[in-house]
Amino acid sequence: MGQATNILTQTYDTSGDSQSGDAMGMRAMQARVYKHRAEQYLLVKAPPASGKSRALMFVGLDKIHNQGLSKVIVAVPEKSIGGSFKTTDLVSHGFAHDWEIEARWNLCTSGADEGAVAKSKVKSLAAFLESDDALLVCTHATLRFAFDEIDVAAFDNCVVAVDEFHHVSASEDSRLGEVVRGLMQRGNAHIVAMTGSYFRGDNLAVLHPDDEAKFKPVTYSYYEQLNGYSFLRTLGIGYHFYHGAYLDTIMDVLDTTKKTIVHIPNVNSAASTGDKYAEVNRLMGLMGEWLGVDDASGLHRVQTPDGRILKVADLVDDTEARGLVQTTLSNTDDRDSVDVIIALGMAKEGFDWVWCEHALTVGYRNSLTEIIQIIGRATRDAKGKSHAQFTNLLAEPDASQGPVVDAVNNMLKAISASLLMEQVMLPKFKFSARVEGDDSPSFTFDDDTGEVEVKINGLAEPSNEYVRQVVEEDMNDLIATVCQDTQVARNGAVEDAVAPEVLNKLIVPRIINEKYPDFGFEEQEEIRQQLVARMNILAAAKAGVKEGSAPVSLLTMVKKFVNVRDVDIDLIDSINPFRSAYEVIAKTLDAPTLAQIHSAVASNRLTINEDEVTSLFPRIKEFVATHNRKPALSSDDPVELRLAEAWAWIDRKRREKAAKGE
Repeated sequence: MGQATNILTQTYDTSGDSQSGDAMGMRAMQARVYKHRAEQYLLVKAPPASGKSRALMFVGLDKIHNQGLSKVIVAVPEKSIGGSFKTTDLVSHGFAHDWEIEARWNLCTSGADEGAVAKSKVKSLAAFLESDDALLVCTHATLRFAFDEIDVAAFDNCVVAVDEFHHVSASEDSRLGEVVRGLMQRGNAHIVAMTGSYFRGDNLAVLHPDDEAKFKPVTYSYYEQLNGYSFLRTLGIGYHFYHGAYLDTIMDVLDTTKKTIVHIPNVNSAASTGDKYAEVNRLMGLMGEWLGVDDASGLHRVQTPDGRILKVADLVDDTEARGLVQTTLSNTDDRDSVDVIIALGMAKEGFDWVWCEHALTVGYRNSLTEIIQIIGRATRDAKGKSHAQFTNLLAEPDASQGPVVDAVNNMLKAISASLLMEQVMLPKFKFSARVEGDDSPSFTFDDDTGEVEVKINGLAEPSNEYVRQVVEEDMNDLIATVCQDTQVARNGAVEDAVAPEVLNKLIVPRIINEKYPDFGFEEQEEIRQQLVARMNILAAAKAGVKEGSAPVSLLTMVKKFVNVRDVDIDLIDSINPFRSAYEVIAKTLDAPTLAQIHSAVASNRLTINEDEVTSLFPRIKEFVATHNRKPALSSDDPVELRLAEAWAWIDRKRREKAAKGE
């Protein structure tokens, strides 16, 4: 049995704090949300398994019984997630009311998510709005179709809860975004937005800034969630490369003694054979001898070579048989009920199988949001489950073949995904400037809020409330944008492609300028320093850990690093957060393949273009004002050299225009 190479392994405290309930039966996250139950627009950012669905129940019931609203409509992306909002006993745990939903108003119990069936359910939603009943669950599709056919006034005095809110987009083409905007423009409905991944993964904003400002955000971090588990202690994120067909290699990383979800590749991807059904059959054959399908559950029975009988759920099969399998999975509380789930487009966001220990994904997923959602399938807490693992099985760049650009790009995207996931899993950091004469510790941890403060010499702190809001609320979104930027990944990962200072001081500011064009140079620089401090502090701490040493927690690494040396912004700017992940992957590749990767990156090495020159111009002016000279092409400083190249580009364009008499 082979093993994936982990780019990231995190250790948690298993304190149990995130799972315990208060006098009303609320977990820590739910109680935090409930404090803001009176808000008209509430945005809940919390990881999978933190209890967002029940948090909505508490808030929705309070709005009905104590705030004068009449109904709660819950919209989920696919009907399988609707089970999270079934009738739930809350009174016996200390709350004043139970969540009781009539079967006829659970529109996720049968049928498909899109098309004619979803449209037919619009009539049911319309009937619900005219009834005296209070609770309904439907799919996003049903809500979208209803908004097309039902007057927006019918939603007055209703709570509309949108689960997996990252499906919304500020784009005018987003129909779900149109629903949210329409409700907000009328202003008579309450909206509760819930998501475990607020960045979409496609570089589209979730909401227009003016609309987003109306929401009260309540954030509960992955770190708080996982650190407060009772059983799950470690999480690994790793990659494994294959040559040829993935099915020839998959058993190197598929351990059938672990509860596993296997996501096979999309039929249109390079990793797929083009026949998803044949891939499922072959995969089950690799696990052992197929014994048939259990009529009661719809699960396949496969006998392994060592005599174990595996219960395998096939969610790739899109015939009527899948309905029985979905029903079985939605009612499985027993660890031994299912062993392996094989899926393609399902079993991702909102899918709840607490026993999942290993999420094995074949082929690269273009959306970082999708990867994080898949990882979330394995990060549930369950008795006897101490480790969760995500493995991405990728085609290895093959030095014996000519074009390897796609494979190299996928590898670089995998590095970006691991870095983003590492950032998402961190506790909440607060970076502040150390002032002269301050003898207080450079590292402090607040047990009540889970916030870590690190003092940095020379750090530019937020100068106004707008920048402070970006730093406090938008940093994960901004990090996601940086990680998804092709220029950053390509020039950040491979050694000598670009100096860390160029990456941090020149490329990252271009992204910040694009995202916050109305901010001035100083404001963008304040955001930049906070961003690179968060991305690079862990990379710096990890660099000081000896290879092969016993694993320690993230905070232990950071605390040790901060306490043994003064940390200043120049040190932070000299660190490349992508490099360490690349070095881990590089150890698994041979010399010819590494040479091919370097060649592919070099062929697309960072070159000056007009967009970058425009973004660098304020920094050129700052350099001239500070040094009373132009940046020099002979400089040994990589940042000055880059500014000099931009100045040379400007100078060349001026000469070309002069020659043309313009």
